[in-house]
Formats: sequence, structure tokens, C-alpha cells
Amino acid sequence: MFDKILIANRGEIALRVIRAAREMGIKTVAVHSTADSDAMHVRMADESVCIGPAPSPQSYLSVPAIISACEITGAQAIHPGYGFLSENSEFVQIVEDHGITFIGPTAEHIRIMGDKITAKDTMKELGVPCVPGSDGGVPDLEAAKKIGEEFGYPVIIKATAGGGGRGMKVARSANEMESAFLTARAEGKAAFGNDEVYIEKYLTTPRHIEIQVFGDGKGNAVHLGERDCSLQRRHQKVFEEAPGPCITPEERAKIGKICADAVAKINYIGAGTIEFLYENGEFYFIEMNTRLQVEHPVTEGIFGVDLVREQILVAAGEEMSFSQDDLEINGHAIEVRINAEKLPNFSPCPGKITAYHAPGGLGVRMDSALYDGYSIPPYYDSLIAKLIVQGRDRAEALARLERALGELIVDGIDTTVPLFHALLQDPDIHSGDYNIHWLEHWLEENMAQ
Repeated sequence: MFDKILIANRGEIALRVIRAAREMGIKTVAVHSTADSDAMHVRMADESVCIGPAPSPQSYLSVPAIISACEITGAQAIHPGYGFLSENSEFVQIVEDHGITFIGPTAEHIRIMGDKITAKDTMKELGVPCVPGSDGGVPDLEAAKKIGEEFGYPVIIKATAGGGGRGMKVARSANEMESAFLTARAEGKAAFGNDEVYIEKYLTTPRHIEIQVFGDGKGNAVHLGERDCSLQRRHQKVFEEAPGPCITPEERAKIGKICADAVAKINYIGAGTIEFLYENGEFYFIEMNTRLQVEHPVTEGIFGVDLVREQILVAAGEEMSFSQDDLEINGHAIEVRINAEKLPNFSPCPGKITAYHAPGGLGVRMDSALYDGYSIPPYYDSLIAKLIVQGRDRAEALARLERALGELIVDGIDTTVPLFHALLQDPDIHSGDYNIHWLEHWLEENMAQ
């Protein structure tokens, strides 16, 4: 087992890793930018190293600085958290070349799943159901139009290196294809340095269902059920829950086994999430995230496992502490992402926290790096907290969420908490009757932007 690990991240996910490591008796190293000198993860770690100025490219995305921090402190492994360098295959290769263990998948698996076309082809070969679409990249507009005619509109054009909703455009008719195709290519080039795109049939009312998988790198893998992440704004998740309110036990067992078998066949190591669109009882693969997800706590809640601890275990060459037969769902869990944003426009709202009180009580978990007097810097993602609740069933979890939101105090800045108060008054939230487009329509009707 490792004596010391470095956490190449910040905020609540860095704290999450520190807590798991501390329970395992492992010392931790926090890295930070000059803007994060007073951050909670810096205070909580055993050691800290400043790796550069505030802008991410000069600090949290600086591979030389992170490697140097490992060498200075003697850290034997790096946990990447999520975001930043967590799915950068070149970074992983450099880490391994320096004799440092990367707590996550291999560089090759990250590379395969990071390219949407290669990922889709790989999943097809592994028996995972995929959305009908083009075979590989689409070279030009004429080819795109032929594909639109073949599959029928609407279709969605996606950048092969895309993510987070960037480089994705819908063409609902032949008249919209040129604009959507050219825009998706331009966004892919600007955001990822790659203008290659592919085309898929656009499902009109799907849900977003993702399967949590975990492998030991030795041909063994399990699934930990699904999460429903259908409530999204601009392709960004805001509300996640497990189990999915629309998934039957039979569907869960079937798609879960397909996913676990797939990652076992490629000797995948660590945590991964296979994401699907789900419509009319069918699952369609869209991508695989080769890292810990922001919403992993809801899975931990219903299964009673520590996914970060398991990541560290298998990275150190040890066995997973559970098998598929050990995994039984207990209750229902919901997570809401609380951002430092001003409604109704969701504009970033950094600033100083003048008062902070986290909710508590039975079935309530608050993952956050906030504290009284903390100044949220303007340089990074606006996510400031994740409120996770668990109940014996979905109704109890929703009631607990409403109660916990009422207890939460974050003064000094604007947050998205009022959004969740409002959502919990809508009958569709309580019935679970929504899809990936529902929240966008709700916002148009309820929050003038």
C-alpha cells in the first residue's frame, strides 16, 4: 500500500480523496495555485505545494509542476479527482514513465474512451448497445447530408473529442444540416483542437442513464447499478439519483452485466462510468468516463461502499473489497449540484462567504470545501457543493432533500439553491416523469432568462 499520495485537484473532490486516504492511514499532498492558498484542501492535507499562479494552465494543468511536486514530497501515487488532467492519457503516460502510480485507468484505456468514435467502435465489439449513426468520422457536408437522409431527421452532430456539451449540434431537418455540421466542427476545433465529427440518430425524449463499473485490472469487474442524470441544463447535470426511477430490476441486471463484462474483457482498472441514452426500454451507449464521477456519492449511498478507497486499493495492486454478489441496493439517494451562480441567468458569482452552515441529520451528506470567510476565486468551475441525501425510498429522499436545503446557509454570494427549492414543488419531479429536455423547458417557463 502507498505511504503517500498526491491529489492533482482542488475543492470538494480533493477533500473527498483526503478523507478516504486518512481512513486508510495514507498521508496526502495537496497541490494548489496561488489563488487557493487558503483553500480547505490545502488546510486538510498533510503537506501542500504551490504549483503556480491562478490560471489553470499554469497550475492545475501544469504536468511538470505536478510531477515536480511528487518528486519533492516523495508521493508514490497521484489521484486526479475529476476534471483537469483526470482523463488526459498523455499525463497518465508521463506519470507512469516517472515511476509514479496513477490512481485510475491506464493511458491506453483513457485514450480509447476519450475519442468518441473509437469508444463507440470498441463498445460495439464488446457487445454494448449503441446509438445508430455514422461509421466513424464524417468527412464533409455532402456525406453528412447522406447520413441524415439514411437515418432520418433529427440527427445530432458531435465532435469526436467533445465533452460537456461542446461540439454538439442538432439538425432537425435537411435545411438545418449545413449550419449544425459546420458549427459542431468549429466548436470541436476551438475547444479540443480537433474538428472531426460523427453523426448519430437524435433520440427525442430519452433519459440519461449511466452505469457505474469498477475493475481490478486483472479481468475482474462489477457494476454498481445505475444513476439517472436526466435533469440537465445545457448538457450539464444538476440533479442525479440512484437507482433510476424508471429502471426495472431486470433491466438493471441485464445492462449492468453487459457493462461489467465489457470492462472485464479489456482488463479495465478502477472506477468508470458507461453513459447511455435510454428510450422505450432500450439503452444506447454515448460515452464512457474513465474517472470518478461528480455524482459518485449517490452510488456510494445505496451500496455502502467507498469508491475512492477502492480506487486506491486496486491501484496499489490489492483486491477489490467486494464482489458482484455482495452488492445490494439499500434505499434511494439523490444529489444536487450547488453552484456559485446568479439566477436566472446562471452567471458565475464568485465572492466571499460571510456565513456558512451545512445541513445535517439522518441521511444527509454535504461534500463541500466552503467555510466561513472563504473567498471563492473566479478562475475555476462554479461548483461549490454537492448535497446528497438518502432515504428508505425515493419519496423519503425527496422529503429529506427539501428539509436539508432549508437548513443550508450560504451567505455572501448567490447560489443555485433556489432552483432546487422550486423544482421540488413540481409534480413531475416527485413522479420521476422527465427526460433530458425537461429541465430546459421548465426553465423557459419558470425562469425568464
